[in-house]
Amino acid sequence: MIEIPRGTLPEQTFYEQVGGEKTFRRLVHRFYQGVAGDPLLRPMYPEEDLGPAEERLVLFLMQYWGGPRTYSENRGHPRLRMRHAPFVVDRAAHDAWLRHMRDAVDELALAPELEHQLWNYMTYAAASMINTAD
Repeated sequence: MIEIPRGTLPEQTFYEQVGGEKTFRRLVHRFYQGVAGDPLLRPMYPEEDLGPAEERLVLFLMQYWGGPRTYSENRGHPRLRMRHAPFVVDRAAHDAWLRHMRDAVDELALAPELEHQLWNYMTYAAASMINTAD
């Protein structure tokens, strides 16, 4: 039997730890179910069908957390602030976005340490998109 020295195997990415693509698709689908009925956020998605926006967020999050690089291959660098610049993102939009994302994260029922890591990123990302004073 060959013994593998401790610390030489690559650690799983967050993407792998939470269940990969299936988990991110569940997360984002649940999030957009909330957005679809939100009078503040829905106008920020000019496409009649939220499907394309949902797919973009799925691909972005999968890549960010260590999954396939499909997002960058299709769209280039994420440039999140630039992509959100045409929209008024104030504290109310921030709060609404986080409310729907909180529902989606909770529905995943992740292990507490994984949920905490994901939620910390979501709150940071939401705060960094604010581009208009209240």
